[in-house]
Amino acid sequence: MAGESVSMIFKLYCLSVMTLVAATYTVALRYTRTISTGDMYFSTTAVCLAEVIKLILSLGMLTKESGSINRLKNTIMENIIFSPKELLKLSVPSIVYAIQNNMAFVALSNLDAAVYQVTYQLKIPCTALCTVFMLNRSLGRLQWFSVFMLCSGVILVQWKPAEATKVQVEQNPIVGFVAVSVAVLCSGFAGVYFEKVLKSSDTSLWVRNIQMYLSGILITLAGVYMNDGEKILEKGFFFGYTPWVCFVVFLASVGGLYTSVVVKYTDNIMKGFSAALAIVISTIASVVLFGLQITITFATGALLVCISIYLYGLPKLDTSKLQDKNANTESKQKLITV
Repeated sequence: MAGESVSMIFKLYCLSVMTLVAATYTVALRYTRTISTGDMYFSTTAVCLAEVIKLILSLGMLTKESGSINRLKNTIMENIIFSPKELLKLSVPSIVYAIQNNMAFVALSNLDAAVYQVTYQLKIPCTALCTVFMLNRSLGRLQWFSVFMLCSGVILVQWKPAEATKVQVEQNPIVGFVAVSVAVLCSGFAGVYFEKVLKSSDTSLWVRNIQMYLSGILITLAGVYMNDGEKILEKGFFFGYTPWVCFVVFLASVGGLYTSVVVKYTDNIMKGFSAALAIVISTIASVVLFGLQITITFATGALLVCISIYLYGLPKLDTSKLQDKNANTESKQKLITV
């Protein structure tokens, strides 16, 4: 019993952290793109800096996992220095994740945090489709039903989006929706691709993360140079950075890294609760911070999304066992008849 209670406490801890990180990151990023005074920071530098922090944290975790400096050195030499093919393989999700992270900044510059949080759940059907085609898995009827319910909920949310009265910057909802749509596609593909790479060998998760983040740093640096190179040379890499911007970078770094670890100790139902609670928290925060005016269509759509997330996480019914039971029942009835 003690072990079970500790296990449940740890799962609740994981649920709480995942929920708070997801909701806080969205709201804080929205705040830095709309409410902050003064000159705006360069979002490309924030994405690049987050990749650097992820790499440092992954190196720290790999050091702990290796147990000694010599083992760490051998692991890095074997899997990184002398494995250019693996680095090239992991550059694919690096590029996709870089696009996704930059699109998040564009989306939250044009959409409210709550609207973004609900719409971003389209990553679930996108991931489901990628899982079916790339990993040859199947989805149950309930999961397909929840996917259609989720899409219907997002359509309602976007049909007549809630408006924020305290935001004083120009916004383009169409640009925001296109940006979040691109982020959704990137999230679905990159997540399934990375899972496929992880399960194709026994290589450590932290080694794979380091391979991906090394490529990610190079890719995001290229994005910094192409998009804001001249402005950064003039004003500096950390131009416009405030404590809130640093907080956003911290959440972007630790959040994804932490989620990839704690997912091992939770199930789909708990992850579904986490996503639904993040929507609720983001909505409440948007009402308080940005003066969000919730419409009936938004509330209905958000509710459908929350329900669909829960339904999608329910385990599939094992029909093979039911068929075996039915076959046994029929055989017994035949014996009795004879």
